[in-house]
Amino acid sequence: MGEKLQSGGRLRPVDLARRHGLSTQAVRNYEAAGVLPPAGRTDSGYRVYTPLHGLALGAFLALVPGHGHRTAASIMRAVHEGAMDEVFRLVDESHAQLREDRRTLRAVESALRDLGAEPAAASARSASGVWPGPGGAFIGPLAGRLGVRPATLRAWERAGLVRPGRDPRTGYRVYTEADVRDARLVHQLRRGGHLLEQIAPLITRVREAGGLEPLADALLDWHGRLTVRGRALLTGAAELAAYLRERERE
Repeated sequence: MGEKLQSGGRLRPVDLARRHGLSTQAVRNYEAAGVLPPAGRTDSGYRVYTPLHGLALGAFLALVPGHGHRTAASIMRAVHEGAMDEVFRLVDESHAQLREDRRTLRAVESALRDLGAEPAAASARSASGVWPGPGGAFIGPLAGRLGVRPATLRAWERAGLVRPGRDPRTGYRVYTEADVRDARLVHQLRRGGHLLEQIAPLITRVREAGGLEPLADALLDWHGRLTVRGRALLTGAAELAAYLRERERE
């Protein structure tokens, strides 16, 4: 590579890369993106890193599993820009999202219990096409409530995941409470990483069987994903705190 290891704990890009199982180019890219603080240079122009850069890279890699690559990079850039309010905002948002996902999982489990308790009634409402009254929702408000586009709801309908009726006066789609519940379930399973083709048979089997067994494995996997994310957020926070302490010390 041409870079030489310097005295006083200085590191070549290749040393930093090997330590973290990355390529030398990846290390350079992270520096260019602001994930690492700017490197020093030798008289001949080669980059020189320090153990502090190693801590920065370790903190970033520890943040990625819990926050995702984009947010982790934004956190590190904010650190290096001295924007600590932004750092804490980004960290708080990831924790808030995990809390919301846990809350939604509980809601989905409750919805599934309701679905298992009254499959016949829900099926009859969907099949009748009758105007649902005060409990109905149109596509725009429902999409806004879920945080998706109306086109997404139409795609779910084409896949058979939701089955809205039609307002006999206007022809607009109308989602009953059961339809809203199904849409929320699909939405959260999608967020949990499940594909439409994986969700469709689960929804169908639950409707037909009137039981929760078909989704038991998916829910168990979802719980596991949230646990992994929670631990990753803790690990990332510890590594970031160690890096911040060292920055302050230096």
